[in-house]
Amino acid sequence: MTAIESERPVADQGALNMRYIWAICLVAAMGGLLFGYDWVVIGGAAPFYQKYFHLVTPALKGWTMSCALVGCLIGAVGCGVASDALGRKRLLVAAAFLFCVSSVGTGLAPTYAMFVLWRILGGVAIGLASNLSPIYIAEVAPENIRGRLVAANQLTIAIGVVAAQVVNWWIARPVPPLATAAQILHSWNGQYAWRWMFAATTVPSLLFFLGMFFAPESPRWLMKQGRAASAKAVLTRVGGPAYGEVTAASIAASLQQEGEGFDYHALLNRRMSRVLTLGVVLAVFQQWCGINIIFNYGAKLFSTAGYPVSGELFNIVLTGITALLCAVLAMFLVDRIGRRVMMLAGAAGLVCVYALLGLCFWERLHGPFVVALIILAVAVYACTLAPVTWVVLSEIFPNGIRGAATAVSVFALWAACFVLTDTFPFIYKGIGPAGAFWLYGGICIAGLAFIYAALPETKGRTLEQIEAQLVK
Repeated sequence: MTAIESERPVADQGALNMRYIWAICLVAAMGGLLFGYDWVVIGGAAPFYQKYFHLVTPALKGWTMSCALVGCLIGAVGCGVASDALGRKRLLVAAAFLFCVSSVGTGLAPTYAMFVLWRILGGVAIGLASNLSPIYIAEVAPENIRGRLVAANQLTIAIGVVAAQVVNWWIARPVPPLATAAQILHSWNGQYAWRWMFAATTVPSLLFFLGMFFAPESPRWLMKQGRAASAKAVLTRVGGPAYGEVTAASIAASLQQEGEGFDYHALLNRRMSRVLTLGVVLAVFQQWCGINIIFNYGAKLFSTAGYPVSGELFNIVLTGITALLCAVLAMFLVDRIGRRVMMLAGAAGLVCVYALLGLCFWERLHGPFVVALIILAVAVYACTLAPVTWVVLSEIFPNGIRGAATAVSVFALWAACFVLTDTFPFIYKGIGPAGAFWLYGGICIAGLAFIYAALPETKGRTLEQIEAQLVK
């Protein structure tokens, strides 16, 4: 057993400053809320901005849905080196600012080109927040509650999803079942509603921006910068003097063992290849499992299931509420059941649900049963793969390369999401909804096999102990 493995920080539950821990972690998790809102708001607005900008081809519709992912990729790539150089806190402040200006810009966009440009800028904010919020929380949180706190980031993502869906439903006025495209275009919905749906992000963006000024910098980043006193002060406030002393020593030993000067080139080191491959594959699988087509193309799926526009928006709200409730449940399960078991259960559960959904669409079944299966798929994902993937990505990488390695994994995640979102209109047109769900079910079988073979359990272990286990 190495020194890093044996020096377990004294994370006594009674000594933990839980009010302080939850406060700073929830502020950081505001990035998740804005990520969820900005990511999903476009789905509810789609029936209206598509009419406004005259988007009729699958290519244009797919690009408009997925263009923000270009920004996500930019944010994820730039985040790795920048977060290691500038710190987690400064980039989270920058992300909050970008969320604010891009929401206003999208809502006021006079042309399709400007709409896409502002969506890409908002995507940069998503790329930064989705990368840094889990890292920041993991680097602050004691090991015995780290899973719960990082999962809280997924809870705020779910809150953002529900907020976007509810705001969309509340802003949009009822659409007559037989309304023509021209009538929708010249209605409140076609001219103004979709703009307000995007602009509403401004309020939580400002709260996130202001809140981050009161949050401390990550203690592990501070240690890496040689600011041991500042790091120890944060750790002491988190868990008391004994916890601060032992945790700071453990982090210092980890960094000394790794050496200095880690950057993207260090990721090519053979010692890092196993853990980097694990992170990248899990990130890609979280997207290619297919659930995000429900959030982004829910209106299309519910329309195929026989629902009018108003019914589509209501059903979309139901999926968001389901994701929110299941995210709460995941918070209480992840530190008890463990990461590996939940990931396996999620992949297996989606295989079963997708098989039934594909059969329903194949048999052209309509109505509540199809909606129930879609909601069940969202529930399985929200309890397992959605939160636990972010927990795993936040804790498996060594301290010295966490920023760069997480950036590569999150880049892979958003690249996979871009492929998923951009290709779905073509897949839907080519093999129909039944074939699409069976395709994603096949991917889930492959993901299940990979998780079983490659993912160890990490619950209850410090970041330094996980590093010693995975990087050999």
